[in-house]
Amino acid sequence: MKKGAILLILIFGVIIAYKSFFFVVDVTEYAIITQLGKPKKTITEPGLYLRLPFIQNIIFFSKKLMEYDAPPSEILTKDKKALVVDNYCRWKIIEPLKFYLSFRDVRSALARIDDIIYSEMRIELGKHNLIDVVSKNRNEIMKNVTIASKLKAKDFGIEIIDIRIKRADLPPENEKAVYARMKAERERIAKQYRSEGYEEAQKIRAKTEKERTIILAEAYRKVQEIKGNTDAKVIKIYADAFSKDPNFYDFLKKLEVHENSFDNKTKLFLSTNSEIYKMLKSIK
Repeated sequence: MKKGAILLILIFGVIIAYKSFFFVVDVTEYAIITQLGKPKKTITEPGLYLRLPFIQNIIFFSKKLMEYDAPPSEILTKDKKALVVDNYCRWKIIEPLKFYLSFRDVRSALARIDDIIYSEMRIELGKHNLIDVVSKNRNEIMKNVTIASKLKAKDFGIEIIDIRIKRADLPPENEKAVYARMKAERERIAKQYRSEGYEEAQKIRAKTEKERTIILAEAYRKVQEIKGNTDAKVIKIYADAFSKDPNFYDFLKKLEVHENSFDNKTKLFLSTNSEIYKMLKSIK
């Protein structure tokens, strides 16, 4: 019985000694050994380590990427418009000793990160008009904010990986006025485009009408030229034919006169001495 009790006491003593003299650093952690409240050693590699019980204390910090979701804050743009910005930040600890000396804990670090980001956000948004922030240059703005914030946070052993705007809204009292202004601006641009389009259409119509007139005039000229040449050839053929037989020409002309003068309803009373009567009588 005594031997069993002694064994239990020894096992318990070993556990207490292990807990008191040794500690484990995980692969996802940093460890800082403090002695009487002052940092003594920084451990960045995982493993089993020795410490002095009751004198040295171990403080752990995470190596993991962490996210800070900042509360919405109101910031003025270049054109003096208030904008409620809701952003988040991804960050991690890269120098645990510097981080510990600056903040002691993560909660204090988050407050400082919020101050840095808000300051840089206010500076950067103050360089841009509201319309640029809302629709055009948001990625470029956040890139600049990230670079500036990263530079400041490095002094505290922190690396800021990325800062993004989740939401950018107008304060309720400014929404209607700003939307009305944006609508008026869009209408002005639309009118300008319509005016430019109408002017361009008029130019195209005028040019087309000019080309049409030139084409028709050229076509008419060619038609008249062809017609004149044809008429000349016809006249020449008639002249050549009639010069060979003048009586035939006289007969043909008389037929044309009769054809143009009478139709199938015409009643004609002729004298036996008239030229028409003689001509008709001669036809057999």
